[in-house]
Amino acid sequence: MNLIDRPKYISHIVQRLNKGMMLVLIGQRRVGKSFLLRLLKTWIETNRPEASIAYINKELKDFDTIKTADHLYNFALETLPEGGENYLLIDEVQDIEGYENALRSLYAEERCQIVITGSNAYIFSSELSTRLSGRYMEIPVHSLGYDEFLNFHGLRDSDDSLRLFLTIGGLPGLSRCKVDDEAEVRDYLQGVYNTILMKDILMRHKIRNVPFLENLSHFIADNIGKLFSTHNISNYMKSQGEKISESSVSDYVRFICNSLLANQVMRYNIHGKKLLETLNKFYFADHGLRNLLCGFNLLGSIEKIMENVVYNHLLIHGWKVAVGLLRSAEIDFVATRGDEKVYLQITYLLSSEDTVKREFGNLAAIKDNYPKIVVSMDPVGGEFPQYPGIRHYTLRKFLTTFA
Repeated sequence: MNLIDRPKYISHIVQRLNKGMMLVLIGQRRVGKSFLLRLLKTWIETNRPEASIAYINKELKDFDTIKTADHLYNFALETLPEGGENYLLIDEVQDIEGYENALRSLYAEERCQIVITGSNAYIFSSELSTRLSGRYMEIPVHSLGYDEFLNFHGLRDSDDSLRLFLTIGGLPGLSRCKVDDEAEVRDYLQGVYNTILMKDILMRHKIRNVPFLENLSHFIADNIGKLFSTHNISNYMKSQGEKISESSVSDYVRFICNSLLANQVMRYNIHGKKLLETLNKFYFADHGLRNLLCGFNLLGSIEKIMENVVYNHLLIHGWKVAVGLLRSAEIDFVATRGDEKVYLQITYLLSSEDTVKREFGNLAAIKDNYPKIVVSMDPVGGEFPQYPGIRHYTLRKFLTTFA
């Protein structure tokens, strides 16, 4: 199978090679971590021809014998000569029992540059952070942004291409599907979703209340962009005849977020300049999976999907994202990257004066000089004279130019 290049990620990884840190590629299942590792292997072979590479893909039967830390350590010693430029690349490292012990030893011996992938954020927030603290750097991998989506599917930027992207999402594996065949797309997404639920949530956390987990996933998908708490969810489930405690809701929400199926986004008090820990929002790591759970109702969910797409676009380009709170007003996103900051409002259409006043007026109330942006599906962008300095992007323009 031909590998489609993802140059932004490869450049990001290459810049961090041989800097004294292990590199950990993390992301939801099927966002392309395995392909990135293979692309990196190809890059090393091309640009570092004298280097030695030990490559392990735990999803392949060829590597079934590498089951424990000792197996991993011995394989590395046998494959990588002492004193050479060596690279150890491991795909799905969590499938090797006690892997962190072998990695810690290889790191201390300076035997090789280690680059690993894994699907579950829980692994990297617990085992790695406690046992490999200070020795590794995380590199998040996301589903395809709109520009990558066009490249993977051989499409040009157009309203039809954007509509397709908003509908099916950005999982790279969809490039092997007939994207105009709804049943085939649905089957592929359903397979990915089932795998995440089974391997990253049910099996890992030994969950018994499977119906509630599925109901909660659907609830989060249907309430993208809405502020709610575990208390709200618990009350809603009780109204549906399912009694479950707030602590159990909190656990299940954490399991979903740890699987990287969805991300929890905290509120940021713009006036007080601090994060708030209550009433957060949730967005899916891939909006195609979100649409799967909500029946691919594009028109009925367009504003939710737009928010999800803009949120992921910001993450792809290295922004940290929070929900803005300005007194009684809400700002959809406050994005920061180093010393940069930008405020964003997302709306379907600026079809009335009330909508314009709400979206632009909320931004105008922020009394600082950081960029302020409104994103909509209107066919034409441009500034509104009554709100000078606030930029208006069409969604297509934003996704193809804002980075």
